[in-house]
Amino acid sequence: MSADSDATPLAIVFLDGLSARRRPARAEVDGGQLVLIGEDGPLASWPRADIRRLEAPDGLLRLGLADAAQLARIEADDPAVQSRLAALCPGLDRSMRDERRAVPRIILWSLAAALSLVLTAVLLVPLVADRLAPLVPLSWERRLGAAVDNQVRAVFSGKVCGAPAGKAALALLMGRIEAAAGLGRPLKVEVLSNSIPNAFALPGDRIYLMEGLLAKARNPDEIAGVIAHEIGHAAHRDALRRLLQSGGTSFLLGLLFGDVTGSGIVILLGRQILDSSYSRDAETAADAYAGRIMAGLGRPAAPMAELLVRLTGEEDRRYGLLRSHPFSQDRLSRLRSASPRQDGAPLLSDDQWQALRGICSSQG
Repeated sequence: MSADSDATPLAIVFLDGLSARRRPARAEVDGGQLVLIGEDGPLASWPRADIRRLEAPDGLLRLGLADAAQLARIEADDPAVQSRLAALCPGLDRSMRDERRAVPRIILWSLAAALSLVLTAVLLVPLVADRLAPLVPLSWERRLGAAVDNQVRAVFSGKVCGAPAGKAALALLMGRIEAAAGLGRPLKVEVLSNSIPNAFALPGDRIYLMEGLLAKARNPDEIAGVIAHEIGHAAHRDALRRLLQSGGTSFLLGLLFGDVTGSGIVILLGRQILDSSYSRDAETAADAYAGRIMAGLGRPAAPMAELLVRLTGEEDRRYGLLRSHPFSQDRLSRLRSASPRQDGAPLLSDDQWQALRGICSSQG
């Protein structure tokens, strides 16, 4: 034994971590080891440098071995024994001190990780979506569009308008718009019997107009501008791009805020802000595309935005960050500058325009 071997044995209680049995024992020092001896002989030998303080009730000292595979521990309730054990074990509170020193580093790295996720969602996800969307074969996108189309028809009870005169007028209008767009691939445009004044493009070059939008429109130029805008979305493959962006953003925000922390509203709000930013950029680009088509037809681009201004009315600019579309008045100002070089012929006659507006009045 070392010079410490003449020290008075310390009365302790030993628990092996495998059962609830409490064994009276004594602790003796042998160099760098604390030897634990029971009534029947040696129980364990612990390196003194690896002994750590464990949580215990007031007045009780409980010790264990750092990184031990078993949960063996010793206990002492005598103040003198406690003081002696504390003096013999230099690393008794090391883990606690290390944890306190590690807190600032943990906070710093956590903030850095959160910032990296936010930057990835804001900068990298749109970039990746922009790069991936053109690489997806059109055949795949059309299959995706067919699946989405089935859902859309289910939501609107599958009521696609088909009055013959109205379909003929729509086909004539689309022929002229497609010729000016020069997209080079077929588009499928239909009218849904629904009072909502809206239009949208699905993946795979599918475009829907709502009957409610035709009812609000005052002339063919307003509807032509809307269709040209939706063709812009199709040309830019915005529906597919949005799908890629939204999925990536939701995943990253889920990592950032977690699924079990009660931060669901924060995730939804963060997703709304980021997705709205993507949407506003796409809408602005589609407006510019529509302006070029209308200019190529020799027709003004502003009527589309005039229709939007009538539909939206006075808009509250305090919540622009959460909007998925630019303000209608701002869109009108931009589209007024897209004037045709020369005036073209009307896109539809008065009779054809009325037929288009009445495409849902009867089914062919």
